[in-house]
Amino acid sequence: MSRRTTGLAIEAEGLIRSFGATRALAGIDLQVPAGTVYGLLGPNGAGKTTAVRVLATLLRPDGGRARVFGHDVVEEADAVRARVSLTGQYASVDEDLTGTENLVLLGRLLGLKRSAARERAEALLAAFGLTEAGDRQVKKYSGGMRRRIDIAASILNTPDLLFLDEPTTGLDPRSRNQVWEIVRAVVAHGTTVLLTTQYLDEADQLAGRIAVVDHGRVIAEGTPGELKASVGSGTVHLRLRDPGHRPAAERLLQAALGVPVQLEPDPVALTARVGGDGGDLDASEQAARALSDLARAGIAVDNFSLGQPSLDEVFLALTDHPAVSTDERDDQLEAAR
Repeated sequence: MSRRTTGLAIEAEGLIRSFGATRALAGIDLQVPAGTVYGLLGPNGAGKTTAVRVLATLLRPDGGRARVFGHDVVEEADAVRARVSLTGQYASVDEDLTGTENLVLLGRLLGLKRSAARERAEALLAAFGLTEAGDRQVKKYSGGMRRRIDIAASILNTPDLLFLDEPTTGLDPRSRNQVWEIVRAVVAHGTTVLLTTQYLDEADQLAGRIAVVDHGRVIAEGTPGELKASVGSGTVHLRLRDPGHRPAAERLLQAALGVPVQLEPDPVALTARVGGDGGDLDASEQAARALSDLARAGIAVDNFSLGQPSLDEVFLALTDHPAVSTDERDDQLEAAR
């Protein structure tokens, strides 16, 4: 049954959290609409995991204020906890129990009758492709299987707000797609999801809006399309017929586009972002001019495409850092508490 909520699921104003002399959050502001997937992206040590822990009432902020469905995360922590669930970066189920036993136990703790808990456990095991492993101890699961059983445990009792902190780390592509479908299904039933992820394509697939966090602050926010448009109109991808022509093509493209040209691992491929420094020319006009220059120089192009920048390019343009796998600084700071 759908438990549709409206308005804002999360409101955060100037959240500050320090660990000793290091400030992990330096004034985070967030507004997360209810019933959506909201992505939280940032380079290593940006503060994403600390923000999640504060919003989930696991850490107290040093300054600022945050509300979850109108409940203050400090003054009304119990009310917040009653409406949220958290899947962290590491499995939190009991490794000595089987997958089925873990889910049934948690279902019973949530107030389900034994038959209902087993029914729910069996449905989740099937949804995550773990039916055959249900009677095996979790400590005998692969890393990907542990992640799946952990996420399944988080949605036993469908929450109003689900924190997913890098939920598909270690999963193969098929399992990742399964998790994506489950996230979409959960949101379709009214749950809000706050997603942090190392996979930018995951945010692109799932998130309606994204906040980019760096050095404890939100430095950009918007839909994936808005963020991509903010760093340029498009990206040119070229494949040449003759790899020997690539040095000359690189020089011509850089002169025509006025931007750095990236040499791809493929010896005939080049990439350049356009639309930011082209003066009065838009991205398509810049690309057309570059193609004309290559043709006049006798450089044959086998394949050409002009597309919107990727979120990876947005990441680099906004933070000067590549996307990374985990919030290592957050983990180190939390371990030092």
